[in-house]
Amino acid sequence: MTVSTHVLDATAGVPAAGVAVSLSYLHGAGGPDGAWVPAGSGETGADGRHRFAAATEPGVYRLWFGTGEYFAGRGVAAFYPEVTITFSVSEGHYHVPLLLSPFAYSTYRGS
Repeated sequence: MTVSTHVLDATAGVPAAGVAVSLSYLHGAGGPDGAWVPAGSGETGADGRHRFAAATEPGVYRLWFGTGEYFAGRGVAAFYPEVTITFSVSEGHYHVPLLLSPFAYSTYRGS
């Protein structure tokens, strides 16, 4: 299984390039020893996309986006300094887009 993301800046109507993003998985999900373990990091390219190189196993994952830094770099005040999306994977490829503005965001499971 693999994970990718695509960040779109809804206020500018363009892909959000240069957004820091990281992927972690929950080790020991459901137990007292549960901890988030890094599985990869990077930043979105000119097309707003990032594909993580690590293959994923079934479980609970978390995508973290550095949205505050992205907007600060453009001189735009933003309400959310970061966005975190937690989701479960079982099989296949998981594409998790993020539609972003300074004061709102939306996500879904893409294809």
